[in-house]
Amino acid sequence: MYGTITKVWHKKWRVLRVRKRTGYRIGTVLLSVLLFIGLWTPGQIKVDAAFDVNAAAAILIDAETGQVLYEKNSDQQLGVASMSKMMTEYLLLEAVKEGKVKLDDTYQVSDYVYAISQDRSLSNVPVRAGETYTIQELFEAMTIYSANAATIAIAEKISGSEAEFVKLMNEKAKELGLEKVKFVNSTGLNNRDLKGNHSTGEVTDENMMSGRDVATLAYRLVNDYPEVLETAGIPKKKFREGTDDEISMENWNWMLPSLVFGYEGMTGLKTGTTDFAGYCFTGTAERNGQKLIAVVMDATNDKGEGTYDARFTEMKKLMDYGFTQFEHKEIAAAESAVKGSETIPVQKGKEKEVQLQTASALSILAPKASNTNYKASIEFNSSDLGESGELTAPVKKGKVVGYVTVKDEKDQPVPFLKTVPPTNVQTADSVEKANWFVLSMRAVGGGISNGWDWVVNKVTGWF
Repeated sequence: MYGTITKVWHKKWRVLRVRKRTGYRIGTVLLSVLLFIGLWTPGQIKVDAAFDVNAAAAILIDAETGQVLYEKNSDQQLGVASMSKMMTEYLLLEAVKEGKVKLDDTYQVSDYVYAISQDRSLSNVPVRAGETYTIQELFEAMTIYSANAATIAIAEKISGSEAEFVKLMNEKAKELGLEKVKFVNSTGLNNRDLKGNHSTGEVTDENMMSGRDVATLAYRLVNDYPEVLETAGIPKKKFREGTDDEISMENWNWMLPSLVFGYEGMTGLKTGTTDFAGYCFTGTAERNGQKLIAVVMDATNDKGEGTYDARFTEMKKLMDYGFTQFEHKEIAAAESAVKGSETIPVQKGKEKEVQLQTASALSILAPKASNTNYKASIEFNSSDLGESGELTAPVKKGKVVGYVTVKDEKDQPVPFLKTVPPTNVQTADSVEKANWFVLSMRAVGGGISNGWDWVVNKVTGWF
């Protein structure tokens, strides 16, 4: 009896084992198929799945639209060191544009600027006490060589003192929509390096920003004042050439094509290094009509060590990723309608609605070999619309009513910098306000037969 039971049990066990092994095999095959589909089906490719950057924070954006292609810890406020000088550059070029300062204006060296310039442990060009220098000379020293004393000199020229200039920096940050920013000086140095001249913050404070804010500042700088790249892209230049004060300036951006880490298409923009901030870099590059901005903050090598080389290695990684993995894909042509929102109602107008169109063409950078169908829609400016989402006449042609947003086929938004809408949507025509008779007839005739509408339209022509 016992033997019979044992034989039956062994037989069942063998069947179970066969089924179990078969199940494993089927499961393995199914898993492989699913993985294959997940990795290779067009439109589902996740190009950033295994991509990472050795830095405390990093971000990569399209320099033309502000589209975010990659980000890592980009909302944490960190030290930015001399990348702060992008704000000083912005404010100087703005002052030049507004006619408040000219590049051929002169500046007489203050005791503060002289003291900082003599500290060769800092990035500097030495200047003479009481000597005059042109703003152009100081701008080049700041932008090419990250000269700290030259930066303070520019701050004093614009605002009278660095303390007042720092107030201007923080005000401009708010105006540009930067959210996690703290400027305590014009240079990005630690306050303890300012020889007791710091006037904002504590003695060991430094400027701080998030990676997203750094990218936004860089975006605004190169788009509002593209001429900055003419100077930021100079690999080498002599300060005060032909004088006793001549000094060779080699750009700290060693990725400019002719320098040691030369990278094809590199055009700018600003490096930064302090013990607190680590090795930082905001880079701009262009290849085949595609422009990118990338930021690395506190970059390290594979051993976790911060080095000059690390920030350029990680920057190359980001730029290569952008240039090799993405391509332009047009979403909307200039002056075209957005499907589903071709018109908008107009109250009290001669016409009851007005056509809408894009202010400019919109392209995004989409993963290569992806067949994803992107959908455009409009995010309306609620402050310009009535409760029912309508405009009120009179309406001028070209009135901006919102901007285009883009989503993929899974209804996931394509990310852009918060302060940089992809392209505006505006009215294609003007709509004049209707006269009192038309408005009265509409009020009386609402919901009445087409015959009455015909009478109203006929009488309207008399007025």
